[in-house]
Amino acid sequence: MGNPSTISRRTLFLAAGVGTLAAPVLLGRAAAIAQTQTAEEATDMRVSPLQARSLKLGSFRILTVRDGIRSSGAPNETFGTDQSADAVGKLLTENFLPADSFVNSFTPALVDTGSEVVLFDTGMGEGGREAGMGRLIEGLKYAGYTPDQVSVVVITHMHGDHIGGLMEGGKPAFPNARYVTGRTEYDFWVNPERMGTPAEQGHQGVLAKVQPLAEKLTFIENEGEVVPGITGLDAFGHSPGHMIFRVESEGKALMLTADTANHYVLSLQRPTWEVRFDMDKAAAAATRKKVFDMIATDRLPFIGYHMPFPAVGFVETASEGYRFVPASYQFDI
Repeated sequence: MGNPSTISRRTLFLAAGVGTLAAPVLLGRAAAIAQTQTAEEATDMRVSPLQARSLKLGSFRILTVRDGIRSSGAPNETFGTDQSADAVGKLLTENFLPADSFVNSFTPALVDTGSEVVLFDTGMGEGGREAGMGRLIEGLKYAGYTPDQVSVVVITHMHGDHIGGLMEGGKPAFPNARYVTGRTEYDFWVNPERMGTPAEQGHQGVLAKVQPLAEKLTFIENEGEVVPGITGLDAFGHSPGHMIFRVESEGKALMLTADTANHYVLSLQRPTWEVRFDMDKAAAAATRKKVFDMIATDRLPFIGYHMPFPAVGFVETASEGYRFVPASYQFDI
């Protein structure tokens, strides 16, 4: 659990549960960190503001931390790559969004079970800081956690924006953690057959960021347990061994869907549209339908890595897909 004398962790969760920790109820170290952000940074899209959102799920506390944001043009070159630019732009316009640009958000999540502190994915890390990203560790400290308090790091899949923060200055960023991932994912990326293929850059990233942690790495299969209350499920397609996770405490459940859907409109309202970063596009589309049919039917909340911060919401079936319903105060009472 970490040092019980650090009052900021539980106190901040309780004090700031209604909104992000950017509210005026900051205490101690978190307030000092917040003061280091300039007004210019706060309005610059290249610099993600320090933001963390506290959620209550049964006896668990969940934190979402914004590692960074990135704006891009030409949405149809990423989403709906099998559609016309006009079709993609029309759907965005219908949802009050610009037709010619989009913003991507990167949001790792932390689950504090009371006996384990489990971090899901690690953001961009030091390699993203020049672009104003890689702010996970800052955000954790902002919320009262230090890297040495993390006891388990779960890697949902091994794309660079999820494993970039595993190492810091050539050393493990979370020195006391063990690491959990799916064997299918790991075996694919470490295989030297990736050399000379489009997956070569990802292969090199895994060798640099994940393989040094191999002695502390354990594998789970479909429906495998990470810690009591957290179970992994296969959700292949976005990557060869992409996994999602069910978090359950005191009869309440939440899904961590990682990159099953990468945009709250384009991926959810049109789940069959192709996405550039989905490695097996047909399998990814089938997985989106399966996962979000289940989430909608069971009325479960979910945390999506690329959903609008704080990355938490619900879906309901609508037209050809699903409508995203952002969470409000459901996790504060």
